[in-house]
Order: sequence, then structure tokens, then C-alpha cells
Amino acid sequence: MTHKHLGRRQVLAALLAGGLPLAHAQTELSDLARIRASGVLKVAVYKDNAPFSDGPASDIQGLDVAIAAALAKQLGLRLSLLPFDAGENMNDDLRNMVWRGHYLGYGPADVMLQVPVDKYLMQKNRQVLILAPYMRQQLVLVHDTRRIAEVREPEDLKGQPLAAERGAGAASALMGHGGGLLRTQVGIHNSGALAVQAVVDGKAAAAYVTRAQAESVLSRTEPRPGQIRLSPLALSGVPETGWPVGMAIKSEHKELGQALDAALQALRNSGELLAIFQKHGLTLTAP
Repeated sequence: MTHKHLGRRQVLAALLAGGLPLAHAQTELSDLARIRASGVLKVAVYKDNAPFSDGPASDIQGLDVAIAAALAKQLGLRLSLLPFDAGENMNDDLRNMVWRGHYLGYGPADVMLQVPVDKYLMQKNRQVLILAPYMRQQLVLVHDTRRIAEVREPEDLKGQPLAAERGAGAASALMGHGGGLLRTQVGIHNSGALAVQAVVDGKAAAAYVTRAQAESVLSRTEPRPGQIRLSPLALSGVPETGWPVGMAIKSEHKELGQALDAALQALRNSGELLAIFQKHGLTLTAP
């Protein structure tokens, strides 16, 4: 019988008996089998991305880190985190951390978290499979009700000091509204958390950030009841209902995708996923 006609079990048996080279056996193993053989699930998470993954590489913390650990445990694997700096765009991140690896030799991982589940992103990146949505991101206006009682339209923000995160789509949408109507009012902060904190500290009347960034900060502070409110704010180019967020793997790793889907569903059904969100002060919304 030739090597190409050997079944997977026969390949492994032949390998153990010294009858096949290791390289041949590796090509016969499925993506999930190779990962299980290593005993490790390599998960890529963004650096400096509170409340999802933030802190020193040796002790990075956040929602995505906790979800990665829970997924690895569900699959019976050890977790190995690959924290990375965001590239110019999501296409760069998917290339560097999912399907090819960074030119400096870092990555790829088995799976990357915090990936928008977007059909256009999928069409542009045929090398990856985006799956298993576990949350929904949404932009909100965090405002001090003593300075801005209600927000019905962007024009209600005129004359008030505003805050947004440097380089974020929220900042671009806010500053670009009405041809720059609010541009001079927007203070730029190094993170969404700092933008929200500016509202809590009274340095800004409102901040335009993700709900997760807002909830994370407010869960650790104690403003007076009703003083800080989260309100929707419709701006051009911003989806009103937000966008689902999931994971990305190599497109050919179908077995791994099925395993991750099943693991996430088990975490959801057991209540563990909800507990992870609550621990981090976040609302678990249907993706």
C-alpha cells in the first residue's frame, strides 16, 4: 500500500513504528489534530485595547483574555497569548496574525479575537474565516446630564467640550459631522477609557466611544445616580445597531472553526460567558 492510500490512524501507526517521515505525518493531520497534539491554543489579542486586552505582555488582562482562556479550557488545551500591535487596518492584522504571520517572524496564531463579523471584510480576506460572534460593539455618547440633559441630534452638542479616542472611527465621525461643525470642540485622548474618564472628572461634557469602553470605566467609578448617561447618537457612517464581533482563523481550518463554535456555545449555555462579561462590568448583548 502506498503512503497516499494510508488512513490517518495508519499514518500515525507507521510514524510510531518508524515507517514514515515526520513531515509526511504532519501533512496528514488535520488542523485541529495538530493543535491538540501541541496541547496549546495560540490566541492573538490586541495590545492596549482596554477593556478587551490591556496591560504588560507578561500580565495582559481583559474580556478577550478571559474568553481566550475559557475557550482553551473548553477545548482541553493550554492557552498561549500572542499580544500584538494593531496595523494600519484590519486587513493587515488578519494577514499578520491569522494567515501568514508578521514579516518579523511573529505569528500566526490559531485564532484571533475582536474581529468584526463583516461580509465585506470577509470578501477582501479570502484566506481567513470569520466566525463565532461573541458580542456586539456599539458606539454611544457618554454625557454628563448636568451639562447635556438629553441628546436628540448632534447639534445638541454645540458649545460643549467633547472627548474621543485618537485614531478611532468614533472620533472621525464626530469631528466630521456637518463638515466639521463640532471639530474644534473635540479633545482627543489616547484611549476610549481616558475619553470617558474626562467626562467623569468634569473635563468634558460628553465622550463618543464604544459601549464596552464606557461601561468598563463606569463600573469602576461612582458618579452620582443619573449623573452620567449613555445615549445613542446617529452620525453618518455609524451603524445604529452596532456590529457583531467574533474570531478569525485560516479559511482551510474548518475543524478548528467547528470546535471553536461548539466551545463558545457551551460557554454561552452554561452561563460562563455571561459571568465573564459581568466580571468585567460589561453587558452581554446578542451578536
